[in-house]
Amino acid sequence: MMENLCSKQAEERVRSIQQSIASAAENAGRNPAEIRLMAVTKTRTAQEVNEVIAAGVTLLGENRAQELCARYEDYDLDHCEIHFIGRLQTNKVRQIIDKVTMIESVDSEKLAAEISRQCEKHGTEMDILIEVNIGDEESKGGFDQNNVEEAIRRIAQLPHIHIKGIMSIPPIEDDDSKVRAYFAATKRIFIDIKRKNIDNVTMEILSMGMSGDFPQAILEGSTQVRIGTALFGPRNYSVPQH
Repeated sequence: MMENLCSKQAEERVRSIQQSIASAAENAGRNPAEIRLMAVTKTRTAQEVNEVIAAGVTLLGENRAQELCARYEDYDLDHCEIHFIGRLQTNKVRQIIDKVTMIESVDSEKLAAEISRQCEKHGTEMDILIEVNIGDEESKGGFDQNNVEEAIRRIAQLPHIHIKGIMSIPPIEDDDSKVRAYFAATKRIFIDIKRKNIDNVTMEILSMGMSGDFPQAILEGSTQVRIGTALFGPRNYSVPQH
């Protein structure tokens, strides 16, 4: 009974979020099909994650390398892929390189170089997003918005990796207009780089917006929203962290 209830709840939440995405897209004059829902799995069990996959989610966002490795074999991934979205230490790249189809949180040239090196070792390729520290916050990773283009040009020359877009996390703000301003600034960077037609850079994905602000992100052009709490409920920090 509990499992059936969980399945029903997952279906209802996925449906509700998809409806909210569609509503925000329509308000922006956009096609809802342009926006992909990512389920952020931080602190969740494999069973919970599999429930949202069964409910139609096709993209997972993983924050922690060891958490991903611990649960990976228990995921039902026949119709779902995994992106890594958390802070990633260079010594953890080798642990996830064969488990994800994209690393969205590339916040340094050193990390990009290690991803390239591990791809070489494993005989694979990796799509990446460049993380921009749009609020210039010391507590967050990401490239400074004033020098991100130069960094992208250098990273794009590395073998085995392909830049597919930009990811950002704005500062926490109570004022929706301030949040939208950060999203708009990220979109301007995205468009500017896209117009430069840099080799090995295809600005396809603008990853921005989470549970509390994804409608504003969609209004400003997001093509991928990262949803955790609105999908799973409050995080369970009693789950052992690795």
